[in-house]
Amino acid sequence: ADFDLAAKTLTIRVDFIAGSRFALAGVEGQHPVHDTVAKRYRHLNFFQHECFLEVRVPRVKLPDGSVRQVDPPWAGKLSGFTLLFEALVLLLCQQMTFAAAARLVGVSRHRVAALCERYVELALAQTDLSAVRELAIDETSRARGHDYITLAADATERRVIAVAEGRGADSIAQLTTELQSRHCPAEQITSVSIDMSPAFIRGCAEHLPNARVTFDKFHVIGHANAAVDRMRRIEQRSDKSLKGMRWSLLKNRASLKPEAAADLDALIARMATVRTARAWVYKEQLREILARKQINVARDMLKHWCTCVMRSKVEPMKEVAAMVRRHLEGIVAWAQTRQTNGFLEALNGLFQSAKRRARGFTRFTTIRTVIFLIAGKLDFA
Repeated sequence: ADFDLAAKTLTIRVDFIAGSRFALAGVEGQHPVHDTVAKRYRHLNFFQHECFLEVRVPRVKLPDGSVRQVDPPWAGKLSGFTLLFEALVLLLCQQMTFAAAARLVGVSRHRVAALCERYVELALAQTDLSAVRELAIDETSRARGHDYITLAADATERRVIAVAEGRGADSIAQLTTELQSRHCPAEQITSVSIDMSPAFIRGCAEHLPNARVTFDKFHVIGHANAAVDRMRRIEQRSDKSLKGMRWSLLKNRASLKPEAAADLDALIARMATVRTARAWVYKEQLREILARKQINVARDMLKHWCTCVMRSKVEPMKEVAAMVRRHLEGIVAWAQTRQTNGFLEALNGLFQSAKRRARGFTRFTTIRTVIFLIAGKLDFA
């Protein structure tokens, strides 16, 4: 071994005993050495010093006369690294950006990205999705403006299993093609949870023929919250008492501080004259209906709720009622399937955090790699 204090490197030379014979994967028996190739591998650091292995790698002669190289058992998937070094890089890249991991281990960012892409593709090729029956599909932004990607997750295992560009019906087609390549035909999907995007609805109808569509409860409540806030903004132009009440109206009442809860109660007491108060009551009624587990009861209650809202003068909430009527069966399905995109929203948050740390990603392949690293639960063994 050579230790260079000035360069802060440790070089370990690895050789084999003369006359040794080696086995080769896929070929029976032990084979004599024909010649050797000198290779250099980056290994885990020795304390603060970079460690390298300089290896005489044997090439053996097979019975058919061909000459094949015998890869050392510690050699990684990418040329020039050991398996342990690559495992460290993968672990770091699940927690930080490629550039940060590259600075930490002392190699280029491009090599770190190439290593991660290589391992992700190998792990995906070995992933069997034949047991997947329920999907959750959602979009997330990949850059500023209207630039999106669409994710499909296994709703049971709560892991991302496919990624596609865009957020239209063709994105659903891309997802099903990717799933098909990993033993998950579209016909075996029995349930899918999506938001109420017309493109997603059309894409699921075309490409997931046997899937029952569930509209995520939290998206429905999100539309109701938005309607409450729009009503507040309209009314506060003439009623200044509504200023500063935005979060009191949007948060769960049980989580409010006593002062905020008292202000909310005072507002609700004026329900006969303040439309924002009526909007809040409608929103809470909708939340209670969606908590029901009897599908027929939920359907009847939603129909009655829509009728009451449409007779009111709370215009923003009327839009929500119209939306509920259009997508009634998908919303009612929530009562039975209880399938949600909530976990996928959390995974989207992890990706957005990684995107901000990296100051954005330009290539789709990089985005795909990052998503699978942090949310794919892949087996890299």
